[in-house]
Amino acid sequence: MDADNPAADKPNLKLLALEREGLEVISAHAQNTCVKRTDMAWLPRQRRFLLAGMRYDWVGAKTGPAERVSTVLRFDRVLRVSHLGLGDGGEDQTLNLLALTFEKTDPPAGMIILAFADGALVRLEVECVEAELRDMGFRQPATACAGHALTDPSSV
Repeated sequence: MDADNPAADKPNLKLLALEREGLEVISAHAQNTCVKRTDMAWLPRQRRFLLAGMRYDWVGAKTGPAERVSTVLRFDRVLRVSHLGLGDGGEDQTLNLLALTFEKTDPPAGMIILAFADGALVRLEVECVEAELRDMGFRQPATACAGHALTDPSSV
């Protein structure tokens, strides 16, 4: 155990999804991730969409302190990105990611929907599901983010 860095002893989560069921698992772990608008990027030449944020560690909170861990969500084979309801909160606007869903259009193609609190949505038109959630290791005590009142982290 590293007494100077207790987070060093916690495993970093890495999940890969290649179908709807895998995306549902990633969605469960990504629920209540705090994301800044500036930490979302579409790289059209690479057909990739990236999102970085502070994920609430649901599993770790069951046996230890309520924490957020830095994480990156990567979506590949993205053909088009659109959004609705992101508003004019500025570049530092913090969003609360609630869920990821997949809707088939022309299998295996479809749309991955990123649903945020307050009704904001990001829609990724994809050739197929190819997504990854990867923790980057930095941890901090859990705090509330937009659309989620985290008054007592131990009760979440």
